[in-house]
Amino acid sequence: MNILLTGGAGFIGSVVAAQLLAAGHENVVVFDDLSKGNRCAVPQGADLVLGNVGDRAALDSVFEKHKVDAVMHFAAFIEAGESMEIPERYFRNNTANALALLECMLAHRVRRLIFSSTAALYGDPDRIPILESDALRPINAYGESKLLVEQMLEWFYRVHALSYVSLRYFNAAGATEEQGETHRPETHLIPTVLQVGSGMRDQVAIFGTDYKQKMGRAYAIMYM
Repeated sequence: MNILLTGGAGFIGSVVAAQLLAAGHENVVVFDDLSKGNRCAVPQGADLVLGNVGDRAALDSVFEKHKVDAVMHFAAFIEAGESMEIPERYFRNNTANALALLECMLAHRVRRLIFSSTAALYGDPDRIPILESDALRPINAYGESKLLVEQMLEWFYRVHALSYVSLRYFNAAGATEEQGETHRPETHLIPTVLQVGSGMRDQVAIFGTDYKQKMGRAYAIMYM
């Protein structure tokens, strides 16, 4: 298949691109503006096209040139804290740009999409573990920006028969033999904790006062 990966120069997208190539998909196209991604993360064999998902002309060019069969949409801003300081940036990049992509897919008769969503849709859950069918109540603009996309996808499925899968990640972390995560600055929990363990930073800050465990114990876990 000819597969387009938006945000394919990020950690998850680049790992998926490598796996697609290993599975025999010869035409794997990464579309990324490198505002958050890294050129060196794009696996050899994938075509890198520089561009923003909100640029309809650039998208049209990619769809026409590569005869795209399916799309995997990873391009997004992902910092929940930042989204509460500049929510407009998240709704523009995560929600409005996703709509531009969906419109382009319809124009080029592409009806298959995998959407990189988030567990932030659930907000403060009523129970643990969370079930997929539990209530969606985002508590930050990041989660809301992704929920709006999922709502659009449901209507595109009903009206335009666009087939989609939404992946609601929690803390995605890991590494392959070739690459690992790289965020500048690093704000993700698991890499930050590992940086403490490896001596790259002194501590992990824990915010809030409503934890069930005593804070002394919590800090003992975070200091390594």
